[in-house]
Amino acid sequence: MATPFVHRNLPRLLLQARESVMAHTRPHLRGSGLSDQQWRVLRVLGEHGTVETGRVAREAFILGPSLTGVLSRMERDGLVRRERDPADQRRTVVEATAQGLKLVATLSRTIETHYEWMESAMGKKKLGQLYALLDELIELEQP
Repeated sequence: MATPFVHRNLPRLLLQARESVMAHTRPHLRGSGLSDQQWRVLRVLGEHGTVETGRVAREAFILGPSLTGVLSRMERDGLVRRERDPADQRRTVVEATAQGLKLVATLSRTIETHYEWMESAMGKKKLGQLYALLDELIELEQP
């Protein structure tokens, strides 16, 4: 019996696209001892410096309780440092250590090289359109 679906499975396609890109990145992360979640945290910190943990959770797409465990492991491994926000003691801020920033620098070169390859293979215009369409889709689906 045929399904009533007319459109392709967009969530599955987005996941498949993510996995295709991550198939290149993940071995480099594992070689550096990082999980996908740890990398997302380091990327946020590498882009923004010292960040409140709620913002890290939002930008790295990690639920609060999971982020606590991820940050604990990263702190144990010397990649991040947490402390109370001096401006608001109810909040916690996190920053990458020198070791964490060194990993960001190393991995960002590898990742940027892959993005340059994608830009070369797809064309700068198409990759720009992809980014724009994804941004538009994200904005469209906001409550």
